[in-house]
Amino acid sequence: MTTNRVELGERSYDIRIVSDDRRGLGLFARERCRGSLAFIVSDEHVGQHADAAANALTAAGFRTALSVLPSGESQKALVIASHLYDGLAEMQADRNTLVVAVGGGVIGDLAGFVAATYNRGLPLLMVPTTLLAMVDSSVGGKVGVNHPKAKNLIGAFHQPAGVWIDTAALDTLPDREYRSGLAEVVKYGVILDADFFAWLEENADAVLRRDPEAIRHIVGRSCRLKADVVERDERETTGLRAVLNYGHTFAHAFETVGGYGTWLHGEAVSAGMLCASRLAERRGLIDHSTTKRQHRLLEKFGLPTAPRDWPADELIAVMRNDKKASAGRLRFVLPRRLGEAALFDDVPEVDVRWVLQNMSV
Repeated sequence: MTTNRVELGERSYDIRIVSDDRRGLGLFARERCRGSLAFIVSDEHVGQHADAAANALTAAGFRTALSVLPSGESQKALVIASHLYDGLAEMQADRNTLVVAVGGGVIGDLAGFVAATYNRGLPLLMVPTTLLAMVDSSVGGKVGVNHPKAKNLIGAFHQPAGVWIDTAALDTLPDREYRSGLAEVVKYGVILDADFFAWLEENADAVLRRDPEAIRHIVGRSCRLKADVVERDERETTGLRAVLNYGHTFAHAFETVGGYGTWLHGEAVSAGMLCASRLAERRGLIDHSTTKRQHRLLEKFGLPTAPRDWPADELIAVMRNDKKASAGRLRFVLPRRLGEAALFDDVPEVDVRWVLQNMSV
Protein backbone atom coordinates (compact mmCIF):
# COMPACT_ATOMS: atom_id res chain seq x y z
CA MET A 1 0.00 0.00 0.00
CA THR A 2 1.21 3.49 -0.85
CA THR A 3 -0.38 6.89 -0.31
CA ASN A 4 0.02 10.11 -2.27
CA ARG A 5 -1.29 13.19 -0.49
CA VAL A 6 -2.78 16.04 -2.51
CA GLU A 7 -2.24 19.16 -0.40
CA LEU A 8 -5.04 21.66 -1.02
CA GLY A 9 -5.73 23.08 2.43
CA GLU A 10 -9.21 22.11 3.62
CA ARG A 11 -9.74 20.24 0.33
CA SER A 12 -6.67 18.00 0.78
CA TYR A 13 -7.11 14.27 0.20
CA ASP A 14 -5.26 10.97 -0.11
CA ILE A 15 -4.71 8.79 -3.15
CA ARG A 16 -4.43 5.29 -1.71
CA ILE A 17 -2.84 2.68 -4.01
CA VAL A 18 -3.31 -0.97 -3.05
CA SER A 19 -3.27 -4.37 -4.73
CA ASP A 20 -6.20 -6.76 -4.26
CA ASP A 21 -7.63 -5.20 -1.09
CA ARG A 22 -11.40 -5.10 -1.53
CA ARG A 23 -12.29 -4.81 2.16
CA GLY A 24 -10.07 -1.80 2.80
CA LEU A 25 -12.30 0.49 0.78
CA GLY A 26 -14.96 0.60 3.49
CA LEU A 27 -12.60 1.80 6.21
CA PHE A 28 -11.02 4.30 3.80
CA ALA A 29 -14.49 5.72 3.05
CA ARG A 30 -15.60 5.76 6.69
CA GLU A 31 -12.52 7.76 7.71
CA ARG A 32 -13.46 10.41 5.14
CA CYS A 33 -17.23 10.65 5.40
CA ARG A 34 -19.42 10.92 8.52
CA GLY A 35 -22.68 10.26 6.65
CA SER A 36 -24.68 7.03 6.65
CA LEU A 37 -25.60 6.87 2.93
CA ALA A 38 -23.48 5.93 -0.07
CA PHE A 39 -24.71 6.31 -3.66
CA ILE A 40 -22.61 4.14 -5.98
CA VAL A 41 -22.45 4.95 -9.69
CA SER A 42 -20.99 2.33 -12.03
CA ASP A 43 -21.43 0.84 -15.49
CA GLU A 44 -22.40 -2.54 -16.83
CA HIS A 45 -18.82 -3.65 -17.50
CA VAL A 46 -17.54 -3.38 -13.92
CA GLY A 47 -20.32 -5.09 -12.02
CA GLN A 48 -18.00 -7.21 -9.88
CA HIS A 49 -16.07 -4.13 -8.75
CA ALA A 50 -19.29 -2.24 -7.95
CA ASP A 51 -20.61 -5.19 -5.95
CA ALA A 52 -17.33 -5.46 -4.04
CA ALA A 53 -17.46 -1.74 -3.28
CA ALA A 54 -21.05 -2.02 -2.06
CA ASN A 55 -20.13 -4.93 0.23
CA ALA A 56 -17.15 -3.06 1.68
CA LEU A 57 -19.21 0.09 2.27
CA THR A 58 -22.05 -1.87 3.86
CA ALA A 59 -19.59 -3.57 6.21
CA ALA A 60 -18.36 -0.11 7.22
CA GLY A 61 -21.87 0.99 8.19
CA PHE A 62 -23.14 2.70 5.05
CA ARG A 63 -26.58 2.14 3.58
CA THR A 64 -25.95 1.88 -0.14
CA ALA A 65 -27.80 2.37 -3.40
CA LEU A 66 -26.33 1.36 -6.74
CA SER A 67 -26.98 2.92 -10.15
CA VAL A 68 -25.59 0.86 -13.04
CA LEU A 69 -25.38 2.65 -16.39
CA PRO A 70 -24.61 1.49 -19.92
CA SER A 71 -20.96 1.93 -20.82
CA GLY A 72 -19.61 4.56 -23.17
CA GLU A 73 -18.97 8.25 -23.66
CA SER A 74 -22.65 8.88 -24.46
CA GLN A 75 -23.41 8.58 -20.73
CA LYS A 76 -21.60 11.86 -20.06
CA ALA A 77 -24.73 13.92 -20.73
CA LEU A 78 -27.07 16.17 -18.76
CA VAL A 79 -29.98 13.79 -19.27
CA ILE A 80 -28.02 11.01 -17.54
CA ALA A 81 -26.98 13.38 -14.75
CA SER A 82 -30.69 14.15 -14.24
CA HIS A 83 -31.38 10.42 -13.92
CA LEU A 84 -28.77 10.19 -11.17
CA TYR A 85 -30.28 13.22 -9.39
CA ASP A 86 -33.53 11.25 -9.32
CA GLY A 87 -31.73 8.34 -7.68
CA LEU A 88 -30.26 10.58 -5.00
CA ALA A 89 -33.64 12.14 -4.32
CA GLU A 90 -35.26 8.71 -4.01
CA MET A 91 -32.77 7.64 -1.34
CA GLN A 92 -33.31 10.99 0.46
CA ALA A 93 -29.68 11.97 0.13
CA ASP A 94 -28.42 14.71 2.42
CA ARG A 95 -25.24 16.77 2.22
CA ASN A 96 -23.24 14.02 3.92
CA THR A 97 -24.24 11.35 1.40
CA LEU A 98 -21.15 9.87 -0.21
CA VAL A 99 -21.15 9.58 -4.01
CA VAL A 100 -18.89 6.69 -5.02
CA ALA A 101 -17.70 6.53 -8.65
CA VAL A 102 -16.69 2.95 -9.53
CA GLY A 103 -15.46 2.71 -13.12
CA GLY A 104 -13.47 4.51 -15.75
CA GLY A 105 -13.16 8.15 -16.71
CA VAL A 106 -16.74 8.47 -17.98
CA ILE A 107 -18.19 7.30 -14.67
CA GLY A 108 -15.80 9.45 -12.66
CA ASP A 109 -16.56 12.60 -14.66
CA LEU A 110 -20.31 12.03 -14.61
CA ALA A 111 -20.66 10.96 -10.97
CA GLY A 112 -18.27 13.73 -9.96
CA PHE A 113 -20.40 16.31 -11.77
CA VAL A 114 -23.51 15.00 -10.00
CA ALA A 115 -21.70 15.15 -6.64
CA ALA A 116 -20.59 18.71 -7.35
CA THR A 117 -24.07 19.95 -8.20
CA TYR A 118 -26.58 18.00 -6.09
CA ASN A 119 -27.44 19.85 -2.86
CA ARG A 120 -24.62 22.29 -3.79
CA GLY A 121 -22.02 19.61 -3.26
CA LEU A 122 -21.71 16.09 -1.88
CA PRO A 123 -18.56 14.23 -0.79
CA LEU A 124 -17.08 12.17 -3.62
CA LEU A 125 -15.01 8.99 -3.49
CA MET A 126 -13.23 7.97 -6.67
CA VAL A 127 -12.71 4.23 -7.23
CA PRO A 128 -11.14 4.05 -10.70
CA THR A 129 -11.08 0.68 -12.45
CA THR A 130 -9.27 1.60 -15.69
CA LEU A 131 -5.65 2.63 -16.12
CA LEU A 132 -6.64 5.95 -17.66
CA ALA A 133 -8.88 6.82 -14.72
CA MET A 134 -6.26 5.71 -12.20
CA VAL A 135 -3.48 7.88 -13.59
CA ASP A 136 -5.48 10.88 -14.74
CA SER A 137 -9.20 11.56 -14.47
CA SER A 138 -9.73 10.41 -10.86
CA VAL A 139 -7.18 12.93 -9.55
CA GLY A 140 -7.48 16.70 -9.62
CA GLY A 141 -11.16 17.55 -9.20
CA LYS A 142 -12.21 18.17 -12.80
CA VAL A 143 -15.70 16.77 -13.35
CA GLY A 144 -18.21 17.33 -16.12
CA VAL A 145 -20.36 16.18 -19.00
CA ASN A 146 -20.19 16.65 -22.76
CA HIS A 147 -22.09 19.03 -25.04
CA PRO A 148 -22.76 18.28 -28.72
CA LYS A 149 -20.39 21.09 -29.67
CA ALA A 150 -17.48 20.13 -27.44
CA LYS A 151 -16.25 17.52 -24.97
CA ASN A 152 -16.41 18.38 -21.23
CA LEU A 153 -17.94 21.78 -21.98
CA ILE A 154 -20.22 21.63 -18.92
CA GLY A 155 -18.42 21.00 -15.66
CA ALA A 156 -16.99 22.07 -12.33
CA PHE A 157 -14.02 21.73 -10.02
CA HIS A 158 -14.94 19.35 -7.18
CA GLN A 159 -12.11 17.67 -5.31
CA PRO A 160 -12.82 14.15 -4.05
CA ALA A 161 -12.75 13.17 -0.40
CA GLY A 162 -10.33 10.44 -1.47
CA VAL A 163 -9.16 8.23 -4.33
CA TRP A 164 -8.98 4.45 -3.83
CA ILE A 165 -6.89 2.69 -6.48
CA ASP A 166 -6.73 -1.10 -6.44
CA THR A 167 -4.37 -2.13 -9.23
CA ALA A 168 -5.88 -5.64 -9.23
CA ALA A 169 -8.80 -4.14 -11.16
CA LEU A 170 -6.47 -3.96 -14.18
CA ASP A 171 -6.15 -7.76 -14.32
CA THR A 172 -9.40 -8.03 -16.27
CA LEU A 173 -9.25 -4.71 -18.12
CA PRO A 174 -9.58 -5.27 -21.91
CA ASP A 175 -6.34 -4.80 -23.82
CA ARG A 176 -7.60 -1.84 -25.82
CA GLU A 177 -8.66 0.00 -22.64
CA TYR A 178 -5.32 -0.73 -21.00
CA ARG A 179 -3.35 0.61 -23.96
CA SER A 180 -5.57 3.67 -24.06
CA GLY A 181 -4.54 4.50 -20.50
CA LEU A 182 -0.89 4.26 -21.43
CA ALA A 183 -1.26 7.38 -23.57
CA GLU A 184 -1.86 9.49 -20.47
CA VAL A 185 1.11 7.82 -18.77
CA VAL A 186 3.36 8.75 -21.70
CA LYS A 187 1.99 12.30 -21.50
CA TYR A 188 3.41 12.78 -18.00
CA GLY A 189 6.86 11.85 -19.21
CA VAL A 190 6.72 14.29 -22.11
CA ILE A 191 5.48 17.29 -20.13
CA LEU A 192 6.96 16.80 -16.66
CA ASP A 193 9.54 14.03 -16.27
CA ALA A 194 12.06 13.06 -18.93
CA ASP A 195 13.50 10.35 -16.67
CA PHE A 196 10.06 8.76 -16.38
CA PHE A 197 9.73 8.83 -20.17
CA ALA A 198 13.09 7.08 -20.49
CA TRP A 199 11.96 4.49 -17.92
CA LEU A 200 8.87 3.79 -20.05
CA GLU A 201 11.07 3.31 -23.11
CA GLU A 202 13.29 0.85 -21.25
CA ASN A 203 10.44 -1.05 -19.58
CA ALA A 204 7.80 -1.00 -22.33
CA ASP A 205 7.64 -4.79 -22.52
CA ALA A 206 7.05 -5.15 -18.76
CA VAL A 207 4.36 -2.47 -18.93
CA LEU A 208 2.63 -4.23 -21.83
CA ARG A 209 2.56 -7.59 -20.07
CA ARG A 210 1.14 -5.85 -16.98
CA ASP A 211 3.97 -6.75 -14.66
CA PRO A 212 2.66 -5.87 -11.15
CA GLU A 213 5.75 -3.88 -10.17
CA ALA A 214 5.66 -1.95 -13.45
CA ILE A 215 1.97 -1.15 -12.99
CA ARG A 216 2.48 0.08 -9.44
CA HIS A 217 5.32 2.28 -10.65
CA ILE A 218 3.45 3.89 -13.54
CA VAL A 219 0.32 4.45 -11.44
CA GLY A 220 2.19 5.85 -8.46
CA ARG A 221 4.48 8.12 -10.48
CA SER A 222 1.68 9.43 -12.68
CA CYS A 223 -0.50 10.25 -9.68
CA ARG A 224 2.36 12.02 -7.93
CA LEU A 225 3.19 14.11 -10.99
CA LYS A 226 -0.43 15.16 -11.44
CA ALA A 227 -0.85 15.88 -7.73
CA ASP A 228 2.19 18.15 -7.78
CA VAL A 229 0.65 20.21 -10.58
CA VAL A 230 -2.82 20.34 -9.03
CA GLU A 231 -1.35 21.54 -5.72
CA ARG A 232 0.23 24.52 -7.49
CA ASP A 233 -2.65 25.39 -9.82
CA GLU A 234 -5.89 23.79 -8.65
CA ARG A 235 -8.23 25.77 -10.90
CA GLU A 236 -5.99 26.56 -13.88
CA THR A 237 -5.50 30.18 -12.86
CA THR A 238 -1.73 30.38 -13.40
CA GLY A 239 -1.47 28.33 -16.57
CA LEU A 240 0.64 25.60 -14.97
CA ARG A 241 -2.15 23.04 -14.84
CA ALA A 242 -2.88 23.61 -18.51
CA VAL A 243 0.19 21.54 -19.41
CA LEU A 244 -1.76 18.45 -18.33
CA ASN A 245 -3.83 18.99 -21.48
CA TYR A 246 -0.93 18.20 -23.79
CA GLY A 247 -2.41 16.67 -26.94
CA HIS A 248 -5.97 17.23 -25.70
CA THR A 249 -6.95 20.18 -27.92
CA PHE A 250 -6.40 17.96 -30.94
CA ALA A 251 -7.79 14.91 -29.14
CA HIS A 252 -11.09 16.50 -28.12
CA ALA A 253 -11.60 17.62 -31.71
CA PHE A 254 -10.95 14.08 -32.96
CA GLU A 255 -13.47 12.69 -30.45
CA THR A 256 -16.11 15.27 -31.31
CA VAL A 257 -15.83 15.16 -35.09
CA GLY A 258 -15.24 11.42 -35.24
CA GLY A 259 -18.15 10.76 -32.89
CA TYR A 260 -17.84 10.07 -29.16
CA GLY A 261 -16.72 6.49 -28.71
CA THR A 262 -15.19 6.00 -32.17
CA TRP A 263 -11.82 6.36 -30.50
CA LEU A 264 -11.19 5.82 -26.81
CA HIS A 265 -9.96 8.96 -25.08
CA GLY A 266 -6.38 7.73 -24.78
CA GLU A 267 -6.30 6.77 -28.45
CA ALA A 268 -7.30 10.31 -29.38
CA VAL A 269 -4.73 11.74 -26.94
CA SER A 270 -2.00 9.61 -28.50
CA ALA A 271 -2.61 11.02 -31.98
CA GLY A 272 -3.15 14.47 -30.46
CA MET A 273 0.22 14.45 -28.71
CA LEU A 274 2.03 13.67 -31.94
CA CYS A 275 0.11 16.45 -33.73
CA ALA A 276 1.09 18.87 -30.96
CA SER A 277 4.69 17.72 -31.16
CA ARG A 278 4.76 18.28 -34.92
CA LEU A 279 3.27 21.72 -34.31
CA ALA A 280 6.07 22.43 -31.85
CA GLU A 281 8.57 21.33 -34.48
CA ARG A 282 7.04 23.69 -37.03
CA ARG A 283 7.44 26.56 -34.54
CA GLY A 284 11.08 25.66 -33.89
CA LEU A 285 10.56 24.68 -30.25
CA ILE A 286 11.93 21.14 -30.57
CA ASP A 287 13.71 19.02 -33.15
CA HIS A 288 12.31 15.96 -34.86
CA SER A 289 14.05 13.53 -32.51
CA THR A 290 11.67 14.52 -29.69
CA THR A 291 8.65 13.71 -31.84
CA LYS A 292 10.28 10.51 -33.08
CA ARG A 293 10.81 9.19 -29.54
CA GLN A 294 7.15 9.80 -28.72
CA HIS A 295 6.07 8.16 -31.96
CA ARG A 296 8.21 5.08 -31.31
CA LEU A 297 6.90 4.60 -27.75
CA LEU A 298 3.24 5.19 -28.61
CA GLU A 299 3.54 2.82 -31.56
CA LYS A 300 5.11 0.23 -29.24
CA PHE A 301 2.06 0.57 -27.01
CA GLY A 302 -0.21 -0.06 -30.00
CA LEU A 303 -1.74 3.42 -30.04
CA PRO A 304 -2.77 5.64 -33.00
CA THR A 305 0.01 7.89 -34.23
CA ALA A 306 -2.03 10.06 -36.62
CA PRO A 307 -5.64 11.24 -36.91
CA ARG A 308 -8.06 9.73 -39.36
CA ASP A 309 -8.99 11.65 -42.47
CA TRP A 310 -11.45 13.98 -40.77
CA PRO A 311 -12.09 17.41 -42.41
CA ALA A 312 -9.62 20.00 -41.12
CA ASP A 313 -12.28 22.73 -41.18
CA GLU A 314 -14.53 20.75 -38.85
CA LEU A 315 -11.67 19.91 -36.49
CA ILE A 316 -10.54 23.54 -36.26
CA ALA A 317 -14.12 24.71 -35.67
CA VAL A 318 -14.31 22.38 -32.65
CA MET A 319 -10.95 23.62 -31.40
CA ARG A 320 -12.31 27.18 -31.33
CA ASN A 321 -14.83 25.97 -28.73
CA ASP A 322 -12.14 24.26 -26.65
CA LYS A 323 -12.00 25.41 -23.02
CA LYS A 324 -8.41 26.60 -23.50
CA ALA A 325 -9.41 28.81 -26.43
CA SER A 326 -9.65 32.55 -25.77
CA ALA A 327 -12.26 34.49 -27.74
CA GLY A 328 -12.00 31.89 -30.49
CA ARG A 329 -8.20 32.12 -30.61
CA LEU A 330 -6.52 28.73 -30.52
CA ARG A 331 -4.17 27.87 -27.67
CA PHE A 332 -2.05 24.74 -27.48
CA VAL A 333 0.20 23.01 -24.97
CA LEU A 334 3.48 22.38 -26.80
CA PRO A 335 6.71 20.71 -25.68
CA ARG A 336 9.84 22.82 -25.29
CA ARG A 337 11.93 19.73 -24.67
CA LEU A 338 11.27 16.27 -23.32
CA GLY A 339 10.05 16.79 -19.76
CA GLU A 340 8.88 20.39 -20.22
CA ALA A 341 5.85 21.93 -21.93
CA ALA A 342 4.05 25.27 -21.93
CA LEU A 343 0.80 26.87 -23.09
CA PHE A 344 1.00 28.98 -26.26
CA ASP A 345 -1.73 31.41 -27.32
CA ASP A 346 -0.22 32.68 -30.56
CA VAL A 347 -0.61 29.62 -32.77
CA PRO A 348 -1.84 30.55 -36.28
CA GLU A 349 -4.62 28.43 -37.72
CA VAL A 350 -2.56 27.96 -40.87
CA ASP A 351 0.00 25.99 -38.85
CA VAL A 352 -2.69 23.83 -37.25
CA ARG A 353 -4.18 23.15 -40.65
CA TRP A 354 -0.76 22.19 -42.02
CA VAL A 355 -0.26 19.66 -39.23
CA LEU A 356 -3.69 18.11 -39.75
CA GLN A 357 -3.26 17.86 -43.50
CA ASN A 358 0.20 16.33 -43.23
CA MET A 359 -0.55 13.73 -40.56
CA SER A 360 -3.94 12.29 -41.50
CA VAL A 361 -4.06 8.63 -42.51
